[in-house]
Amino acid sequence: MQASGNGSPMQCVANLVRIVRGECTYDRVKGIDPSLIDRPEPIAVPLLIADTRWLIKSYEPRVNVDQIDLKAVLAREGNFKFDIDAVVKG
Repeated sequence: MQASGNGSPMQCVANLVRIVRGECTYDRVKGIDPSLIDRPEPIAVPLLIADTRWLIKSYEPRVNVDQIDLKAVLAREGNFKFDIDAVVKG
């Protein structure tokens, strides 16, 4: 999270996809499902995209998600890069 400006819709989306489910004490379903992180890429990618779409729809209603692209940056180390095309509802 940033020191300020965390209330903007796109920053909220960025913060949401950086949280691992179970990290938030009083909201245990907020964040990305950690069980998907260690799965092989062909299995994990569609599940992570669906999970990310659900996460944004559930926790950031100000944003419409058009497309989510997930790329394995360093697949051996389990690092992923989310490219999210989203529009703030007007």
